[in-house]
Amino acid sequence: MPDIVWIILVSFFAGMGAGLGTGFAGMSAAAVISPMLITFLDMDPYMAVGIALSSDVLASAVSAYTYGKNKNLDIRNGLVMMASVLVFTVVGSYVSKLVPARAMGNFSVFMTFLLGVKFIVRPVMATKEDMQAVSSKKRMIQSVICGILIGFICGFIGAGGGMMMLLILTSVLGYELKTAVGTSVFIMTFTALTGAVSHFTLGGMPDFTVLGLCVLFTLIWARIAARFANKAEPKTLNRATGVVLVILGIAIFLFSALTSAT
Repeated sequence: MPDIVWIILVSFFAGMGAGLGTGFAGMSAAAVISPMLITFLDMDPYMAVGIALSSDVLASAVSAYTYGKNKNLDIRNGLVMMASVLVFTVVGSYVSKLVPARAMGNFSVFMTFLLGVKFIVRPVMATKEDMQAVSSKKRMIQSVICGILIGFICGFIGAGGGMMMLLILTSVLGYELKTAVGTSVFIMTFTALTGAVSHFTLGGMPDFTVLGLCVLFTLIWARIAARFANKAEPKTLNRATGVVLVILGIAIFLFSALTSAT
């Protein structure tokens, strides 16, 4: 077992990356935390995902609170999507237990990087008025269908669910960026909790030292990112979100490469 100083350092940088991704873009903490715990602490991949999902719970909750306080949260439609997401998060978590560890997480690397590039090159400039122009019936049907896909992805790899949700909310459902992120982290609070419980129920209890440190650092950085995001102008937020996602995408790729080399 690595010494405590090394554990703190790894947990700090994992939590910082995860928190920034959560607060800016509603990204699942598992996209950053999982590969870092696997690479630098030699942790079992399935357990690493469980710790990452646990870290996501409070980070997403505090981010959702910040976005909601600034009226950038669509609770009603978020609840519709969340219902189907929750059910299929459990299904995805169970299926992931049956899949080889190295097959997990590769999808999130490309999704994170490409979505970051999208926000930089083609920013989301929809307004809340544009959102209201979409019929509630159409949005509800889309939310259920998309929620099934997102939930399975979240439970299966513990990552990519937040990215898929943000992409769907902005590109398919026509949300403006702040409301999309706020709604995403609101849903991710509950999907992360469901995924974490499923992982620990199926795979056993985690290392509580690493768990506690990752939860704390992710929470702190998510709070910082969410406060900045809600005060930023749309173009600034798009660029900041894009830069964060591109950097995290590259970092995740490098961590994955290190894992494959060992």
